[in-house]
Amino acid sequence: MDFSALFDNFGQLTATGFTQGAIYALIALGYTLVYGVLRLINFAHSEVFVTGSFAAILTTRLLGVGADDAIPGTAVVIAVLFAAVIAAMAASGATALIVERVAYRPLRKRNAPPLVFLISAIGASIAISEAFGVFYSRDNVPVGNLIDPKTQFEIFGASITNRMILIVVAAFGMMILLDTIINRTRLGRGIRAVAMDPDAAALMGVNKDRVIAWTFVLGGLMAGVAAVLYNQNIGVTKFNAGFLLGLKAFTAAVLGGIGNLRGALLGGLLLGLVENWGQAVIGSEWRDVIAFVFLILVLMFRPTGLLGESLGRARA
Repeated sequence: MDFSALFDNFGQLTATGFTQGAIYALIALGYTLVYGVLRLINFAHSEVFVTGSFAAILTTRLLGVGADDAIPGTAVVIAVLFAAVIAAMAASGATALIVERVAYRPLRKRNAPPLVFLISAIGASIAISEAFGVFYSRDNVPVGNLIDPKTQFEIFGASITNRMILIVVAAFGMMILLDTIINRTRLGRGIRAVAMDPDAAALMGVNKDRVIAWTFVLGGLMAGVAAVLYNQNIGVTKFNAGFLLGLKAFTAAVLGGIGNLRGALLGGLLLGLVENWGQAVIGSEWRDVIAFVFLILVLMFRPTGLLGESLGRARA
């Protein structure tokens, strides 16, 4: 163990971990939304993210920004990023809605047991992932180069780049927007009502199927934004990129208290930080091990997660 590496680079490791954790948290919102309403884990959410990732890449290429092209001017970068975000959100939101309609709704109509929902979600996940694998020959797919990382300022020895700022600000902005929707809008009241008691909500005039569909779509929209941020942060994607990333986002949701939107934020940030700190001490090859060991340790002492408040109990 090399604790000196942690202490010497603590500021930079923290900044990098915070940035990665913001992406985890954004994806985790999809898991926690669906679980909060249906008490089910949507394991196809990782492929909802992947769909947004490829939609963003396709959009940037159609707009003339390829992986090997020079970074365009600021105005073009903003326009292309905006178009990529819209395309990714549309693709991810549509995919999430299709998954709900095909893999979940028919089973709900038949009152299928939870295990059947889980198997259906895994099947949808594999089908979408393999479809991208066939289309892209399972190769790495480079992302259009839009942001040249440049240090904007330093804090506690950490160089904060424009890309880090963009990722954190965009992720937090989307999280605040979603939290506002859930706690301040009519749709949000419907989601919280169905999460608390779906039968009572239906008796009060809430269209349960519509609310559930919108829950999936909202999670998909968050995943679409996360896909664009991930593309710019990593610079490459792959047909199965969502597998491990999805597991870590699910881990983040569980850490914070699955079914809790603010818990997903806390869990994602903590996971990103612990991963980065841990790999500095025991080596980068242990990065993924650290993440899941941390989950086990937290759940041993706090089985409901760090915040542990369900979506149905969220305060307006």
